[in-house]
Amino acid sequence: MLTSEGTMQMASESIALGLSGLRIFPGDHICVFYPTRADRDAVVLPYLRQGLDAGHMCVGTMDSADAEGLLDTLRSQVDVPSALDRHQLEMYTSAESILRGAPFSAQTVLDFWERNIDKAQQAGFGFTRMVGEMEWALRQMPGVEALVGYEAALNQVVQRSPMVGLCLYELDQFGGDVLVDVLKTHPKMLIGGTVLDNPYYLQPDELHTLRQ
Repeated sequence: MLTSEGTMQMASESIALGLSGLRIFPGDHICVFYPTRADRDAVVLPYLRQGLDAGHMCVGTMDSADAEGLLDTLRSQVDVPSALDRHQLEMYTSAESILRGAPFSAQTVLDFWERNIDKAQQAGFGFTRMVGEMEWALRQMPGVEALVGYEAALNQVVQRSPMVGLCLYELDQFGGDVLVDVLKTHPKMLIGGTVLDNPYYLQPDELHTLRQ
C-alpha cells in the first residue's frame, strides 16, 4: 500500500501531525504530558486519523480502561473496521502486547515495537505512527532507572526507522522527578498544542554518564 506522502518518508520531509497544522518529522520521538484523558484524546484521535488518511500504519498500546472508548470515538471519524481488517490500525492493551504477564523487560518491549515496524514494511506501509500510553510503567518497572533506560533505547529505534512515536504521560499519575527524567529522553515535546524542540534532551550516552 503506497502512502499519499510516499512509500518511504525521507528525513527532510515533514508530515502532518493532525493537530492545527503542526508538522513533525520521521524519527521524531515526542513526549506528551496531559492533565486529563480528554486532553489525551484531543491529541491521539487526530494523530491517528491523520495517519490513517495518509496511508500510514498506526500502532497503539493503551493502558487505561477506557481504551475501547477511544476506538469508539475514532469509529465516528474514520472507517475503523476497514483499517483493522487490513491491519493498517493495530490497537492493543499493554497487558496483551508489551507485558503479557511477565516481569518488565526493556528488550521485550522494544522487540514488540520493532516487530510492528517490520510488519508495516512487509505489508507495504511506508510509514508507521506509534502511540503508547505509559501508565503501565507505574506497575511494572522496578524504578525510574528502568523507565529512563527504556525510553532512551526506544529513542534510538524511532530515529532509525520510518516512523514517529508519541509517548503519553498523564501528569497526575507520575511524580515530578520521574517526569523530569522522562523529559530528558525525548528530543521533542508536545505542550499547549505546539511541538517544541526539547532543551532538556540528552543523548543516550550523555544520559548514561549523568546517571552513573
